[in-house]
Formats: sequence, structure tokens, C-alpha cells
Amino acid sequence: MNAAVAAFQKAFDARDVDAVMAAMTPDCVFEDTSPPDGVRHVGPDAVRAAWTALFAASPDGVFSTEDVIDAGDRVVVRWRYSWGDGHVRGVDIFTVRDGRVAEKRAYVKG
Repeated sequence: MNAAVAAFQKAFDARDVDAVMAAMTPDCVFEDTSPPDGVRHVGPDAVRAAWTALFAASPDGVFSTEDVIDAGDRVVVRWRYSWGDGHVRGVDIFTVRDGRVAEKRAYVKG
């Protein structure tokens, strides 16, 4: 897996918002899975707030990687997110620049 995405995933799995943000570029973008088209969070303050809210809202949630397609500056990660007795499956499309995650666009099966 791309080193930048691997660092991001490790920090994300640890729910370490500071480390997640350190793995992202200063002009980072995160598009979440909110229906119908997701919410676009632009810049470190907005992205940090989105991660903080996600981790607080789902303290028992766990992401499991199912597949990775590494195409250099683009990485696709297929995942399963589980909590309690439920789960959803989805895909993240990462854009990597200068060794860090510049953009993470998330899509979920509905």
C-alpha cells in the first residue's frame, strides 16, 4: 500500500486525530458519505472537526480494509465499517501529494 495512505490508515485506526492530520496536506479535503452527495470538508480545521465528530459519534466503530488498489498518486481502498450489530461497506479514493494524503473521498453502499 502507498506509504502515505498506510500512515493515514494507521493513525485513523488508532483514532489519533493529530496523527491523521499530520498524514494530510495543509490544504486537505475530505468528502464524507452523508446522503445524498456527501459533505465536502476543506482545509485542516474543517477536516479535523469532521474526524473528531466521527470518532465521538461512533466510539465502537471499526474499519476493516477489504482491498487496496495502489495507482501511485491515487489509491482506492475498499472497506467495511462495523459497529455493534451493524455494518456498511464502501470505498475511499485517496489523492496523494508530496508523501501525504491531499484528498479522501468516501462512498458507501446504501
